[in-house]
Amino acid sequence: MSRSVLITGGSRGIGLAIARAMQAAGDRVAVTYRTGEPPEGLLAVRCDVTDTDQVDLAFQRVEEEQGPVEVLVACAGVANDKLLMRMTEEDFTSVIDTNLTGVFRAAKRATRGMLRARSGRIVVISSAVGLRGEAGQANYAASKAGLVGFARSLARELGSRGITVNVVAPGLTETAMSQALTEEQRAGLVEQIPLGRLARPEEVAAAVAFVASPEAAYITGAVIPVDGGAAMGH
Repeated sequence: MSRSVLITGGSRGIGLAIARAMQAAGDRVAVTYRTGEPPEGLLAVRCDVTDTDQVDLAFQRVEEEQGPVEVLVACAGVANDKLLMRMTEEDFTSVIDTNLTGVFRAAKRATRGMLRARSGRIVVISSAVGLRGEAGQANYAASKAGLVGFARSLARELGSRGITVNVVAPGLTETAMSQALTEEQRAGLVEQIPLGRLARPEEVAAAVAFVASPEAAYITGAVIPVDGGAAMGH
């Protein structure tokens, strides 16, 4: 049955791959974007997840166009990599505000309709970096690690209402972010991945589509790594 799906940060990279996969499965899919051009063939709503009012307006637009959100995929995120000694407080808090507090804003708004319906799926996109850490990414890792505790707390809170909350934690993936790396940086990171390559966005999307599906109704509070083994054991 076609569901109303909202993917924050779904205009490019992993988020767009998730949107295309869920649309292909028959869902009605909306995405938020902050900058750039919106993707074709999807309901696209401009929204900065650091602004509560914009989040609320985005949900209102989606509700008007395709009904209450039944599946939320929280994918919007930023990075601002610096060594700790060079990182300002603004460098730290701005990443937390988007990657962690932004998910809080979206999830809180999504649960309004889900609680009334006594069903729903929330999928949070974390990162292998949040599980294993990475030099120069203390702010990013902290935000992504925080999502695990946040999602598992929600899974306990909302489970009795038929709402599942899960985390998908991608490793380094073939996106614009990874393409900005030098060949030397890329080679060094690939050496740490047991499968010896980067993930494809479609591989991450497949994991998200599964935990958001009816077949995954008894999975909640899980952290699913899609990282080629880079963070195994964490």
